[in-house]
Amino acid sequence: MLRRLLFVLPLLIFAAATAFFVWGLDPDRDPGEIPSVLIDEPVPDFDLPPIDGSEPGSSAATGLSSADLSGQGITLVNVFASWCMPCRAEHPILTELRRNQDIRLVGINYKDEPDEALAWLDELGNPYDAIGADMEGDAGLEWGISGVPETFFVDNEGVIRYRHVGPIHETEIDDLILPILEELR
Repeated sequence: MLRRLLFVLPLLIFAAATAFFVWGLDPDRDPGEIPSVLIDEPVPDFDLPPIDGSEPGSSAATGLSSADLSGQGITLVNVFASWCMPCRAEHPILTELRRNQDIRLVGINYKDEPDEALAWLDELGNPYDAIGADMEGDAGLEWGISGVPETFFVDNEGVIRYRHVGPIHETEIDDLILPILEELR
């Protein structure tokens, strides 16, 4: 019996490895796609303070909570950090998108030093309607982020309809982002 098991075990391991290899070569599989259990679910419950040291009256001084994401029209929730280079590359695209579309853009500043976050916003401009500081990363866990940047599209009822992992690229605006926004309208 043991001899038979020793003979079959390598064959089973080989078969499993072959199955994973074939699955990885599937041309319809998108390796960048990370599924989210939050799609078509209400935004998670969170309540973030403003970025410490932000000027009163600025969007960085507002904070952000789950209550802010319902009844406000289409809202993009962008998780960003000053230490994130892809966030820097994405920032002008989000700024332009905010300027040209009838959307609300809010930010979750993820595990960032307040002084560095404020300097980053001062340097690049602040397109956000509201920003909450997620110093410990707890809200990021609730949202299920895998890293920064990530952007969630939330409808008027406060339901997450789309998750974009990584920076939004200019090449994605016409073919991906605008059709999603149109569908949400």
